[in-house]
Amino acid sequence: MLNKAKGFTLIELIVVIIILGILAAVALPRFTNLQRDARIAKLNAARGSVAAAAALIHATVLARNNVADTVACAGGGTANNSNGATGTVCTENGIVNLVRAYPDVTAVNGSGILSAAGLTTIFNPTLAQLQAEGYNYTSTATVATFQIQGAPTPASCQFTYTEAPINGAPTISAVTTTGC
Repeated sequence: MLNKAKGFTLIELIVVIIILGILAAVALPRFTNLQRDARIAKLNAARGSVAAAAALIHATVLARNNVADTVACAGGGTANNSNGATGTVCTENGIVNLVRAYPDVTAVNGSGILSAAGLTTIFNPTLAQLQAEGYNYTSTATVATFQIQGAPTPASCQFTYTEAPINGAPTISAVTTTGC
């Protein structure tokens, strides 16, 4: 009787290695795309937080019906709860500045939509504190821009919050994710 060796031939091993190589070439780009997916998810979460904060602050002002607070708010000062052109409302963390009963656009370290949205654990975050959480924030007189730090093109990984016009609600743009 002949003793036959059992195992794989060189051709079979090469075919398996080629198949594994093709699978790796297809799967690897998907794994590297997870960072982009994470930035998009963070951007969508920030937008949701801004939208919810604007709605909650507006509801609070309407419920308080222009009646000023008599007790000092956290951090000092009392809120007037005005639904007029400008006003203030007291939250658990401090006073939020308003424009037409919605949070206003303030610079970093100010108490407007940035503070109300709670993107950091600090009520009025500095730019450094905000960036430590992975966000960039800039504002003009009426528009705030929220960006995700670390995006290849931050200007294309963002959304904006525009203060409420007369007899209207603030506008929160759709997220731009082409640069995430």
